[in-house]
Amino acid sequence: MSHLVVVNHEEQYSIWPAGRDLPSGWRAEGTSGGRDECLAHIERVWTDLRPLSAREPSSPGRRAGDPAADASEGTPHA
Repeated sequence: MSHLVVVNHEEQYSIWPAGRDLPSGWRAEGTSGGRDECLAHIERVWTDLRPLSAREPSSPGRRAGDPAADASEGTPHA
């Protein structure tokens, strides 16, 4: 069975059976092949598993006082 590598708006990757309609919110990334080949590709390219919104400094989902977020802004810690 052939698969497609798919990605969503948060830059999270998955595989999907080729020939089936993609689920809402997902798009074909451009790689297709066997299951193992697609999973190997994902392992090579998806190196930061955090959703895009968690990686962006201005993410609305960040919590005030989050040490990781504060450190990225150079905020001193008490």
